[in-house]
Amino acid sequence: MKIVKAAQAGTVESSDIVVKIEPNDAGLEIELTSSVQQQYGAKIEAVIRETLSELGVENARIVAIDKGALDCTVRARTQAAAFRAAESTDYPWK
Repeated sequence: MKIVKAAQAGTVESSDIVVKIEPNDAGLEIELTSSVQQQYGAKIEAVIRETLSELGVENARIVAIDKGALDCTVRARTQAAAFRAAESTDYPWK
């Protein structure tokens, strides 16, 4: 999946995450700010990377602002932002 424009998904409400994604020619770059950074920062970043890998996103800059989101929420927001940024509606419904 090729990221062609900037897009975002999510909110800054409690138990949610905002994922902003934009094109980047230098691979994946993730900037994470989290209210639970010390405890779960590495796991949140891993979920974002795994989700982008599953979608075939290789070049993107991601800014994520987490407010204690569960892994399923992190995955859903990352997917939504990526599809919006790729201008794609080819959703892999499972």
